Amino acid sequence: MYGPISYFRNFWVTSAMSTMSHQYLAYIFFNQEQIDDILSQNTIIEVEGNTNEEEIKFEEPEEIIEYTSPEEEQILTRDPGNDLYKVIKVEGNGYKGHLLVVYDPSKLQLVQVSNLKYGKTIETFAREYGAVAGTNAGGFVYSKVYGYTPTGTVIIDGQLMNDGVGTGWGGGIIGFTNDNVLVLTKSSAQEALDMGIRDAVSFGPFLIVNGVASQFTGNGGYGVAPRTAIGQRKDGIVLLLVIDGRRPGHSIGVDMVELTNIMLKYGAYNASNLDGGGSSTIVANGETLSVGGGYGYTGDRYLHNAWLLIP
Repeated sequence: MYGPISYFRNFWVTSAMSTMSHQYLAYIFFNQEQIDDILSQNTIIEVEGNTNEEEIKFEEPEEIIEYTSPEEEQILTRDPGNDLYKVIKVEGNGYKGHLLVVYDPSKLQLVQVSNLKYGKTIETFAREYGAVAGTNAGGFVYSKVYGYTPTGTVIIDGQLMNDGVGTGWGGGIIGFTNDNVLVLTKSSAQEALDMGIRDAVSFGPFLIVNGVASQFTGNGGYGVAPRTAIGQRKDGIVLLLVIDGRRPGHSIGVDMVELTNIMLKYGAYNASNLDGGGSSTIVANGETLSVGGGYGYTGDRYLHNAWLLIP
């Protein structure tokens, strides 16, 4: 914790301080001044500007003789008989996860529980809506009295469902227009509706905007944890990435730098971090492929909304 190599204390403090209920772990070893100093050395400067919708050009699949990278081949080689989506296993130094590749983003919808006092697992959401795949979406605050209070803006089918306090994680509104373009914007909820956004949540930080990645110092300041990210390539293909974490021997998780690098590797032109930690979950074909780990997590977490791929 106090030696010349800063990696572990940066990992410990930023991971603890980015949680809602485990910040006390940082204070076991460090005082407030030391914690502030460590956090100041692990930051993100989000790229400025909103998504340029005109840069996204939906393309029909074509036979490619030579791919630019193994990841490009994985994305563009569709599973036989399935033009809607595919799931790719991703793995790196200390992490494992899954990438949901959506070829038709018009089939990707945001859904939310009808009564915010009660949540549902992603698997339950998928079964009830007839979805073939899905992931978690926006953030929330939970209490036994009030249930689930969504953070920031929630738009479903062009209707404003929530316009509350932001997440404190940077970013802004993340949503699809009626033309199925993924837009990242710092705009207000009303401005997002005026843009024609049909489904959206608030979260962050934004990782990539118009092909330009955010800038990081250290690990980016949010520690290492299970993560969910959403992105779109210039050809219109949507990427939903879920990285397992807090499960020693299987996957510790990733920081924001690694999360950004994975999305860049698979060709994301716009991408943002979504709610992570114990919420990070991906389901496909009725099977839960990834769940966030950690203290108190025995399986799928109950959530208030989800991104679902509905044929």
